[in-house]
Amino acid sequence: MQSNWKQLYQIFWSFFKIAPLTFGGGYAMIPLIEKEVVNKNKWLVLEDVSDIFALAQSVPGAIAINSAAFIGHKIGGIRGAIAAVLGVSLPTFFIVLTLGYVYSLLKDQPEINGAFLSIRASIIALIVYAAIKVGKTAIIDKFTFFLCIISIPLLFFIHPLLAILIGALIGIVKFFIQLKSDKKGKFERQKSNESFDIN
Repeated sequence: MQSNWKQLYQIFWSFFKIAPLTFGGGYAMIPLIEKEVVNKNKWLVLEDVSDIFALAQSVPGAIAINSAAFIGHKIGGIRGAIAAVLGVSLPTFFIVLTLGYVYSLLKDQPEINGAFLSIRASIIALIVYAAIKVGKTAIIDKFTFFLCIISIPLLFFIHPLLAILIGALIGIVKFFIQLKSDKKGKFERQKSNESFDIN
């Protein structure tokens, strides 16, 4: 029981540390989650985190909260999910309250506007880095590479949720085609072996 509470505290503290550094939303969390959850604590492997982020994007809500809930649940069940969500939410809540007040006082200062411009540029770098890291586990063959290349321009014209659903549907169709092809190949090999035995 004590070890269970210790793990819950570790989950809470891990996400509590990640949240204040997550400028730019959930996508910027990916490299930090990888470092904390995969490399440091070894709770999950990178492929699990990639799958969780894909799932977190396909349901309503903030990706940071969704990802924390799914990862926490994967590690420690319902209590783990609660610990992760509290960990990722509390720092952000207090930081936003403080920054909102400070920004209302300093919003007309050119130095503040310059700082936000630089922060936005840095966020793009974090998102690109996260995309490359996730891409290494998500793009595993020509089919997934082709699907990724097709999806990028589609996102300019259709809703991201629709793009995810289309990708899932294509994956299911591919799975059944491959399954049918494998069964056919196995049957033909079996038939070939039987005819060889008769001869």
